[in-house]
Amino acid sequence: MKLLRVGPVGSERPALLDQDGTLRDLSGVITDVDGSVLADDAVLSRVRDAAASGELPVLGAEGLRIGAPVGRIGKVVGIGLNYFGHAAEIGAEPPAEPILFLKAADTVGGPDDTVLIPRGSVKTDWEAELGVVIGATARYLDSAEEGLAHVGGYVLVNDVSEREFQIERGGTWDKGKNCETFTPLGPWLVTADEVPDPQVLDVKLWVNGELKQDGNTSDQIFPVGEVVRYLSRFMTLYPGDVIVTGTPAGVAMGQPEPKPYLRAGDVVELEIEGLGRQRQEFKSA
Repeated sequence: MKLLRVGPVGSERPALLDQDGTLRDLSGVITDVDGSVLADDAVLSRVRDAAASGELPVLGAEGLRIGAPVGRIGKVVGIGLNYFGHAAEIGAEPPAEPILFLKAADTVGGPDDTVLIPRGSVKTDWEAELGVVIGATARYLDSAEEGLAHVGGYVLVNDVSEREFQIERGGTWDKGKNCETFTPLGPWLVTADEVPDPQVLDVKLWVNGELKQDGNTSDQIFPVGEVVRYLSRFMTLYPGDVIVTGTPAGVAMGQPEPKPYLRAGDVVELEIEGLGRQRQEFKSA
């Protein structure tokens, strides 16, 4: 299933994109799309039955804002340098273990919402990524297979990053990852049953119409199941938590000087096959 949340910021309601591409209202079946829904097989079955009935009300998509497809996110966990190609383009050795950072849940926005370039920024960068949404509480998992079994769904993410804040200002990466609007999510959440292999997905990103990233999740150093297993050894993952699993080659930081960092007025578009497409205009904060 493709689950969405639509409407004004803070007042989103649940929706579903059916097999014909028609947007349908789910608010008569569930109150939101969040971890409690993903963790409850009975609720998901009700949603599937409602979708199959063809009787869910149709929503007019024109002018309707699409929000982040997951509500009440507890935490967003990032994985750094998780593609061989990305590590190579910035001259870094592939890490021996996953590199972790956290993004605040309040950085999450809709897939087409405006992204704000922070005041004083000179190195705001793009990162198209596969997002993993946890569907069952994961703690001390023993295998990558167990890790995959705890995934509730997948989403498209732009892990926007300010490289000077992240790398050159001391401290942790978090300073360059947590500026407001820095985690566009969506447009929809695809339930895990519709993504039998998350390691075969094309990932693409354009800036002002120019293709910058053209990768595939097969290039990940640590695949999705292993990432979930690994994280569960250091923190408890709860239903609705989001893991941002790294970006392929093609970011601004990895390109020759002068590096084409984002400026106000730039438009970024990105997509992952089956997970939809985003479009953001960047403006000054």
